[in-house]
Amino acid sequence: MPAMIRPLLLGIAALGISALLYSRAQAGGDHYFPPVKHAQTLAECGSCHLAFPASMLPAASWEKMMANLDQHFGDDASLDPQTTAAITRYLVDNAGDRGGRSYGRKLLRGVAADEAPQRITTLPKWVKEHREVPKSDWKKKDVGSKANCAACHKEAELGYFEED
Repeated sequence: MPAMIRPLLLGIAALGISALLYSRAQAGGDHYFPPVKHAQTLAECGSCHLAFPASMLPAASWEKMMANLDQHFGDDASLDPQTTAAITRYLVDNAGDRGGRSYGRKLLRGVAADEAPQRITTLPKWVKEHREVPKSDWKKKDVGSKANCAACHKEAELGYFEED
């Protein structure tokens, strides 16, 4: 009899873990964005800042950003043409108005179809979500800027941006 119980317990444990992970993704809801898994994007973008999930911006934003890497928020982030093309393709394919639509749709609410915002921190939904953060918090040494999501959202690299 004990030999039959062990597989049953393992099965129940596996179901429990699966349910926990599924509920975690569901609980993230508006605050979950699939993290970047594309190796070149992680290596190049992630070498300077959080490799922001592609679903956080529309395709036009990524296209514009990648076309102007020599003027990337005050830095020259230029890459070779092949790497630029590969990263652009990944970001555009997974943008909030493309492949990542189910995740980015709420964050992109209020952004006109012909707009190409360059900063996630200027999106209406982002501004609304962060309206109660005191201005002094953005100036803290360990935060530095509104773009440093990981300073407050400890699991940002995993795609979770709920309040910590």
